[in-house]
Amino acid sequence: MKRTLTFYLVIIFIAAYGQNITGTDFTEEIKKYDISYLWTLDKFQIENDTETVERPEPLGYIGENFQRFQIHFISVIKNADNKLQYFVYGKTKVNKNICAFQGIITIKRVVIYKDAEFPTLTQGTVYGQYVFYENPGQKGSGILRGHFQTDFYFNEKGEIKYNGLMAVADGFQNNQFEGTWTSYKTGVSKKCNWGDFRIPDSHRLDIGAGEFAPADEYLKYGWKSYVQAWENASDNPEVIEARKKENEKWWIEN
Repeated sequence: MKRTLTFYLVIIFIAAYGQNITGTDFTEEIKKYDISYLWTLDKFQIENDTETVERPEPLGYIGENFQRFQIHFISVIKNADNKLQYFVYGKTKVNKNICAFQGIITIKRVVIYKDAEFPTLTQGTVYGQYVFYENPGQKGSGILRGHFQTDFYFNEKGEIKYNGLMAVADGFQNNQFEGTWTSYKTGVSKKCNWGDFRIPDSHRLDIGAGEFAPADEYLKYGWKSYVQAWENASDNPEVIEARKKENEKWWIEN
């Protein structure tokens, strides 16, 4: 009964927040700004710049079994010749397999709007596409492609900020990337999604109401240490090891 209720809460959240936002078109104006940091920042402000919190690593999955997929953008640089494009360099990880990738984020549409919850601020959403090419010389490499949605707001100084205004609310999410991974070797494509705090189209995996929580049946696909790291028994050796693993900066070369 508890899991059934949780499932419906997640569906309600997706219905309320998963649709495109209507507002004023801001696509041309966004060219004046460099928004690369929206995808690389380590910390962000919540509730109108009153508190700073850590931004955790993105959560992601690949394939029908919701195998855990990790991705880290090491650098994002605005294209001087096309101001709606950003060059991306980073790394992906599935199990112990790590691949470097390079690619492009392309902005297709930007919308700004007013929210009654924060009447003095202007909020916005970036919609676009991405294609990332993993190093073909590395094991298990391929191409990531799809579409994304990133939320931002203008603070009272007119600066663009990562939209974490409602980070304390249940179901908060940002930087939602949804698409596929296609193997160079076999040509087979797998669903591959990731995002901050939540993962798009993950209702079978994510049974959490207030925050992301993987279902027990998928823990064996890379999610066990994630769950263990959140346990309160900080003196438990398994918990200590899980937290060490979750905090590992695996994208940094030794």
